[in-house]
Amino acid sequence: MQQPISITAISSISTLGNTIESTWVNYQKKDHFFEEKHGVYVSSLADHCKKHIEDLRNSEHSYKSLDDSVLFAIYAARKAIKQAGWSKHDNFGINIGSSRGATQLFETYHEDFLTRGKSETLSSPTTTLGNISSWLAHDLQTQGPEISHSITCSTALHAMLNGIAWINSGMSKKFLVGGSEAPLTPFTIAQMQALKIYANKNLINDNNRYPCRALDFNKTKNTMILGEGAAMACLEPGNKANALALVSGIGYATEVLEHNVSLSTDAKCFQRSMRMALGTFNPDEIDVIVTHTPGTVKGDLAELKAIKKVFGNNHPLLTNNKWKLGHTFGASGMLSVEMAILMLKHQEFIQSPFLNQSSPKQLNHIMVNAVGFGGNAVSILISRC
Repeated sequence: MQQPISITAISSISTLGNTIESTWVNYQKKDHFFEEKHGVYVSSLADHCKKHIEDLRNSEHSYKSLDDSVLFAIYAARKAIKQAGWSKHDNFGINIGSSRGATQLFETYHEDFLTRGKSETLSSPTTTLGNISSWLAHDLQTQGPEISHSITCSTALHAMLNGIAWINSGMSKKFLVGGSEAPLTPFTIAQMQALKIYANKNLINDNNRYPCRALDFNKTKNTMILGEGAAMACLEPGNKANALALVSGIGYATEVLEHNVSLSTDAKCFQRSMRMALGTFNPDEIDVIVTHTPGTVKGDLAELKAIKKVFGNNHPLLTNNKWKLGHTFGASGMLSVEMAILMLKHQEFIQSPFLNQSSPKQLNHIMVNAVGFGGNAVSILISRC
């Protein structure tokens, strides 16, 4: 790191809520937030959050044609820049990504095309990947650089890497980064089922309280469950007085593909990204790792092996939020950053229900991991101010 980067705001909308306060309250609960939809478990926004999104959709005529992934992003971004005290005159940069993009809208348009043999007028501009950041730039009226990308499930943390790079280059003084995902459609869920990684609700019973068993290293079945939501962070150079936390290390790596969902058994990409993020820190200085662990047998074990390669058997405490809110694909990494910031702020470790760990007396440094199809790993080290 050339310099510490301040996170001056963090905002999200997910099944856990739409404020930092409500999200923290729900993190402290031992309950999961899944419901049955399309014959499977999913994690969708609460009714009051859905109303906020519908109000936003109806606030401007042009917003009525936007996908939920765009509206989630606009909603979370508005709250983030307000929290950071930014205005349109700041001309901050934007880098918001998504793994799937405008999933619901694309499927609706395609179904209509199959029926009528012709496409709706706005089907292209409202389903392109770049329309999330474009609409954010329109809504927030910034004239800074605008970037969209998809790097599957590590998208949001790659956005953070990009924002830091722009700031360190001197080409931008402030950057809004994050991810947004609205994947709860029958076709998207069917794709995950085809990969045989989705949780089978028929295996859930009274003795198996948690449908998604992310960080349960003894499970024998894949238990990934999809969730929806968005999370945004405001980045500024140096140690700002209003910083919630500092980015004190960044790491990234990509594995050579062996197949379309490739990840080596000991997640070599994570080994490299975590070592890079450590920088000059000693491994024993890291208190917690917020793991990516999506609830699959091989994915969870591969990340654990990578952690042991880097930190040894006496590794930092491990935690995760996917057993509670599901896998939000491109938004998941920033939701994990939010979890890390909240733990640092409240000095309270959020336990996994599958691991028996003693809480530390103090939390100073938390590493956040994310990886996507193709082994594109990112590790971000978040430190207490």
